[in-house]
This record gives sequence, structure tokens and C-alpha cells, in this order.
Amino acid sequence: MSRPISTWSRRRAAVAAEAKAEELAAEQAVMEQEQAALCEKTDEEILEALGLPDPDSLVQGDDFKVFLTKAVPAHLRKRALRTLWRSNPVLACVDGLNDYDDDYLTGSFGQDPIKTTYQVGKGMLAHLLEVERQKEATTATALMEEEAEALLEDTSVVVPTTTEYVAEPDAEEIQTSEAEMPTPRRMQFQFEGDAA
Repeated sequence: MSRPISTWSRRRAAVAAEAKAEELAAEQAVMEQEQAALCEKTDEEILEALGLPDPDSLVQGDDFKVFLTKAVPAHLRKRALRTLWRSNPVLACVDGLNDYDDDYLTGSFGQDPIKTTYQVGKGMLAHLLEVERQKEATTATALMEEEAEALLEDTSVVVPTTTEYVAEPDAEEIQTSEAEMPTPRRMQFQFEGDAA
């Protein structure tokens, strides 16, 4: 079981971190001054001041690490790295083993993107509701067709032709059809304290 860190240990660690941060800030300031001084010079003068060869003249097997130090300006570092990639064809060869080379949208469906019903922030519910609505629409259409067929088969109903019109039903027919319909059942509640 480890002991809790004492106040003095925390204070010592904080002082050490402050000292390290001050050292890094001082180094950064010195590097910025050197970079500002080097920006005024040409590339040849910078290479001569740092004691570096021309990056374009390097070949395979030369030491490119000297160009990766913080003292070398970024544009010279990039020139050296370009020369490194050109000097060795193995470095420039793409082997296809990089994770970012694959198109993860294709999945296992060949080269086409995967089609999904998932919507960000909505999920799968919208698709399921649409499928349910379409099913209800098809069943409603089927019911209407069945009713139309039943009306056509009924001999008492006159089907209008292009010149004939169906007469509106009489009030007596409407009353008889309403009388035939069952009355809706209603819920009835009884409470224990109710005397009725």
C-alpha cells in the first residue's frame, strides 16, 4: 500500500516543474532568436553557419539526422527529407499495409458504400415508422379494394355508368343502417363506498 504524498513532496515537485518550465522557455527564446537571425540569411549561408552539407546533394547512405535538430529551419529540414525519400525507393514505395489506405465505407459490399438506415441523432426509428406507415397504407388500400369488389358483387347496388348517376340513399335507409349498428360499450366504474 502506498503512502499519501506529503505536502513537502508536492511542493518540491511543483518547484521542479516550475524550474523545468523556465528552462524550456529560455531555450525557446534562444531558438527563436537564432531562427530570426537565420531568416535574414540565404540557404547557403545558413548551411555554412550550421556546418551542414547541401540537402540536394545527399545520396542514399548519408546521415540525414543532422537536419532533424531544432536548430535547422523547417524549410531546410523539408528539403532534406524530400531528398531522403527520393534517394531510397523503398521509402517511397507504398506497400498497402497502411491503415488509412482502406476505404472503410465499403465494408464487405464490394466497392459501393454501405447503405444504412441509421440517422445521426434520430437512429433507426424513422425508418421503422416509415415501413409501418407503408404497411398500413397497403392494408388500407387492400381493404378499400375488397369493399369495392363486394359492392360490385352485390346486385342491389347500382353501379353508375358514364351517363348514369347513383341516387343518394333515402333517409329511411340511413336510419335502418344506423339501427343495425351495435352501440358502443362504455366502461362502468363502481366504488366500494357507492351505495348505488
